Amino acid sequence: MSKFVAKYTWLFVLVCFGYSAFATAVNGDWIIAVAIGVAGVGLAWWIAPRLGGISSTTHREAQQMSDQSVVVYWRPGCGFCSRLRSTLGKQADQAKWINIWEDKEAAAFVRSVNDGNEVVPTVVMDGIPVTNPNPKVVLDKLNA
Repeated sequence: MSKFVAKYTWLFVLVCFGYSAFATAVNGDWIIAVAIGVAGVGLAWWIAPRLGGISSTTHREAQQMSDQSVVVYWRPGCGFCSRLRSTLGKQADQAKWINIWEDKEAAAFVRSVNDGNEVVPTVVMDGIPVTNPNPKVVLDKLNA
């Protein structure tokens, strides 16, 4: 998927659901139209890239950190990355977040530990990379 498509998928979802809600409302089904609208806004919010507050650590800097730090390799538009970040809540700021689309070395690292695929989130905890870990495991590590 191209960076442009991933970055603006949320907008496409919002427009499609908005049109569906409008068309449903025109037919007089207001309750269904509201449900479609709410679902569309929720889905668009969920998949929208959240760039604010994410550190700009590079892969090279992450390699020099202690094994006690948590490093999350992510990319915009990734629903699993959004799920991880929202589950971590305020503790998410304790992790180092590296956007693989802005750091070629980070993307190469992710491919090297995922059989050539850019699977995110890839999280490094205690020096061990884990692909799409259970958010509770990452939260426990951050709270330790």
